[in-house]
Amino acid sequence: MNKLKELGPGLLFAGAAIGVSHLVQSTRAGADFGLGLLWALLLVNLFKYPFFQFGPRYAAATGESLLDGYNKLGKGILAAYYVLSITTMFTIQTAVTIVTAGLASSLFGDFISIKTWTVIILFICLGLLIFGKYKLLDKLIKIIIITLTISTIVAVTIALFNNSNPLSFNQMLPNNNLEIAFLIAFMGWMPGPLDISVWHSLWTIEKNKNLKKYNTKSALFDFNVGYLSTIILGIGFLLLGALVMFNSGETFSKSASVFSSQLINMYTISLGKWSYIIIGIAAFTTMFSTTLTTLDASPRAMAKTTQLLFKRPSRFGYLFWITLLTIGTISIFLFLASEMGLLIKIATILSFITAPFYAIINYKLISSKHTPKAWRPSKQLHILSWLGIVFLTGFSIWYLTTL
Repeated sequence: MNKLKELGPGLLFAGAAIGVSHLVQSTRAGADFGLGLLWALLLVNLFKYPFFQFGPRYAAATGESLLDGYNKLGKGILAAYYVLSITTMFTIQTAVTIVTAGLASSLFGDFISIKTWTVIILFICLGLLIFGKYKLLDKLIKIIIITLTISTIVAVTIALFNNSNPLSFNQMLPNNNLEIAFLIAFMGWMPGPLDISVWHSLWTIEKNKNLKKYNTKSALFDFNVGYLSTIILGIGFLLLGALVMFNSGETFSKSASVFSSQLINMYTISLGKWSYIIIGIAAFTTMFSTTLTTLDASPRAMAKTTQLLFKRPSRFGYLFWITLLTIGTISIFLFLASEMGLLIKIATILSFITAPFYAIINYKLISSKHTPKAWRPSKQLHILSWLGIVFLTGFSIWYLTTL
């Protein structure tokens, strides 16, 4: 029970990460390539690991968020984070909310429009966060992640049991511009964009306020549980796509409502009508958890960044940013509701291209004098970090040169 109490920020990380990258991109990777992109899923998880881990490591070891650390490295770095965040936060929130609204429409009925579902979901999340604050989020995410894990494992087990064709583990490297763009988008949000490390550090500080015994070891254990969950569920959704949709001749729609119906119906046809509720719960909890956690995290990060940049408590606090993000998301959705595929593509590619920036500054901070010596990376983690920076930078350059 004590270990369960220690879990929190790591599961919030999983809730934020397990969303579009898993439900949409992993399923689509399985549908289009079978298990041919399993290498990409495993490699990107391996090479992003240290940079995500540095968030809770730094926060628990110092009692400060990564944003405080960026400020110590230089105002320019914090200002760069501010600009990057403000240019991506609305697109990311809109992308995840559109998919959640589409699933809600498919599951609970299309008697109201996708636009109305979007507003309802955003206001439910807004109410939970403003009135329940971090404590409610911490409790709620445990239920969501357990529900998601059980329903996904059950769905994969059924799909494997019903599968009569042998699975091919032949790996492939995309070779045309369309496939390369998909690969970059797939890895951009697998398991999530690297700025989640900043959010994770902020959640770690909040957890420490509520659980005094939440030390650096607890934070790393919590993170590893969350990170392992994202890898297992990523493989699960890739398998579901490969088992249910590969070579089926079906292609996914770019419309949120049509995509969601296609996704659930494809699984139901393959696994049986009785599996509808299992797939539905897995899909909806996946996206609802992402919508909820991103709606909390971006305003939390922007409020802290504003405070640090201007060296005083600002009226542009959490409440201001969460209200702005909600209004901005609804506005973008009203103008670009039919462009779900484009929004997801823009958000995921932006995340991958900015990944080297977060990787380098997180590594620089954790290796610097600002981190207690006992909690700086081991030799192995240093090597993995160097390889990760080369990997993320190399793939970004490869993508930009093939445009």
